[in-house]
Order: sequence, then structure tokens, then C-alpha cells
Amino acid sequence: MASPKFHNTFRQYHRWLGFFLAGIMSVYAVSGILLIFRSTDFMKFEYTTQHTLAAQLDPQALEEALHVKGFKVTGEDASEVRFNYGVYNKDTGEAVVTKDDYPLVLGKLVNLHKATTNSPLFILNITFGIVLLFFVVSAFLMFMPKAKVFKNSIKIAGVGFIFALLVVVFGS
Repeated sequence: MASPKFHNTFRQYHRWLGFFLAGIMSVYAVSGILLIFRSTDFMKFEYTTQHTLAAQLDPQALEEALHVKGFKVTGEDASEVRFNYGVYNKDTGEAVVTKDDYPLVLGKLVNLHKATTNSPLFILNITFGIVLLFFVVSAFLMFMPKAKVFKNSIKIAGVGFIFALLVVVFGS
């Protein structure tokens, strides 16, 4: 059985790491909330870009040249291709693309949650996940196992675990 000193040490680690992570967690909280609304126009603004491409591109070549996610042709005639984000002039090669996106800083926050191994942000995401797991373990090591608060914390954690499983299973 671990000593009270062991448990107090974990309380200190938990407390100081918690204060450090308060800043990181606030950034993740904001980015997570923004990500929930990613399919809406919430906090997004419209911006237009012009591209000079080769003339006489067919719709498939136009899609490859523009690299626009969700590209769909909505109409085409002899002089232009109309698509869901703009128009391409076949004669001049000019493409005008209008999209909605977050301002720069908010866009960076949203990309924090979308980070993959191709982004340096994945290191922060992995580190954050590991530290959160430390919090899970250290929360139970803060109190002696015979204490009433420890036994109650096990029950509350169990209810939280079951609640999360139910939301995941039935909420999607």
C-alpha cells in the first residue's frame, strides 16, 4: 500500500500540471467549439481569390488545378465553367474562387484539432492526450484508497464513463 507521502506527491504534480495545462485546455476548448460549427458559417467570412490557369481546361483538369475541396461543376458553356465556388473563363484561363473561411487565427485554432502526423501540431495533441491520461490516473492517487472520498470518486468516475459510452453509442 502506498504511503500518504506518495499520494501527496501526486496531488502536487496534479495541481501544478493542471495550472500549466489550464492555458492549453482553454485553447483546445475554443478550437473544439469552433470545430463543432465547421459546417455552418459561424465566425466565417467570405473571401475571393483569382487564379491564372491554363486556358481551355476541362472540368476535371480545373478541379485538379484549383485543389478546392468539395468542387462541383454547376454549369458549362463554350466560354466558361461555373462551379460551386466560382467561375473559370476558358478563353483567358482566369478563375475566380469565392469561399467562406475563418479568419487566420481562428483557422489555426480549428486546424489544431485536425492535426495529423503530417503537421507539427500532432506532437502537441499527443502530449496533451498523454497528460490528460496522467490526470485520470493521478486523480485517483490523490487520496488514500480507504478514504470515503476515494470510494465516491470511483463511483462518480464510473458514472462518467458509462455516460460517455452512452453518448458515443446513441448520439451518433
